Amino acid sequence: MVDREGLTVISHSLQETLRLGGLIGELLEGQEVIGLEGELGTGKTTLVQAIGRAQGVTEPITSPTFTLVNVYSGRSGNIYHVDLYRLNNTREILQAGIESYFYGDGICLIEWAEKARGLLPPEHLHILLQHAGGDARTISIGVGGESPGFLLDRLRDKLEVLT
Repeated sequence: MVDREGLTVISHSLQETLRLGGLIGELLEGQEVIGLEGELGTGKTTLVQAIGRAQGVTEPITSPTFTLVNVYSGRSGNIYHVDLYRLNNTREILQAGIESYFYGDGICLIEWAEKARGLLPPEHLHILLQHAGGDARTISIGVGGESPGFLLDRLRDKLEVLT
């Protein structure tokens, strides 16, 4: 199901979540920042993996929970996979130098992005994943600023073609 206000997708399976991530990954051209939020087990890392695969990453994409950032090479440049789970506040994010990835030269995918709300660039895509019973997930996608709106429009068009 696609909602007309912003974009809300109901994923009924892991495969559907992977397909959505793949569609997002195909649309990225570099310089995008995507913040992912959701409880443990909602599929943030799964979505990142699918985005990376669509960008041509062939190595295993794993959550950088202990290293904080993993860097992969994709067709649109570097992909920075950031995991803020172990950090408690913006001060710790700043001390670790993580915010520099938000303004870097590639695609930045940030898990637990709610911890960096005041640090994210105004132009970013926001994805909230929520449990919807069993393997189902409600995935809400919104934008900050104008530029990601084009990405959201293109994603909406692709999803409408598939449904």
